[in-house]
Amino acid sequence: MDYNDIINELERLSNPEDVEGMARFGISSQKVYGVRMPDLRQIAKKAGKDHLLADKLWVAGYQETMILACMIEDPKIVTEEQMDDWALDFDTWAVCDQCCMNLFRKTPFAYEKVYQWSGRDEEFVKRAAFALIATLAVHDKKASDDTFEELFPLIFRESCDERNFVKKAVNWALRQIGKRNIHLNKKAIEIASKIREIDNKTAKWIAADALRELKSEKIQSRMKNQKK
Repeated sequence: MDYNDIINELERLSNPEDVEGMARFGISSQKVYGVRMPDLRQIAKKAGKDHLLADKLWVAGYQETMILACMIEDPKIVTEEQMDDWALDFDTWAVCDQCCMNLFRKTPFAYEKVYQWSGRDEEFVKRAAFALIATLAVHDKKASDDTFEELFPLIFRESCDERNFVKKAVNWALRQIGKRNIHLNKKAIEIASKIREIDNKTAKWIAADALRELKSEKIQSRMKNQKK
């Protein structure tokens, strides 16, 4: 599929009702077709990996074209500069998270960007840092426990950021590290307990929500089974 084929397909699949539904979930970009993720995955599969097409789709600026861009882009040729530029263009959590899950985590710069972006002021750039932590905790099977323990100070430091899309990503990152194995589960619970002691409403929410899941019977049972 070329660029025009993709745009025609997005227009054909566009659903105004889905646009309204997205708004209820905090996706309020002005440029949305209202196309569902399964359909976007099918389009991306047909298009294959294509750097030039990905760039063109990203520049188009629609939520769906940007998500398709991160699916079609080749992580082997993505540069740090491109990652920084794309992160600055994030305007919804959906684009941010999909980009981290489908592309950024697969680049050799993923952890470096976590450290760089976690201290940035822009809401969605900072969110990207913690969305990356969450996705790496799930997908980077070769990373050591130390790699993730070294990220706990970032989570602690940013646990007072009251912005909705940041605090939810910080919480997400903490929970995903804590579900990786029994050792990291114990460490994540320790950090969450320390965050809970901070005199800040956001920090207490992040900690309480994380502890609820990490100490749950479901997760603890999974951790014990992993140990066996």
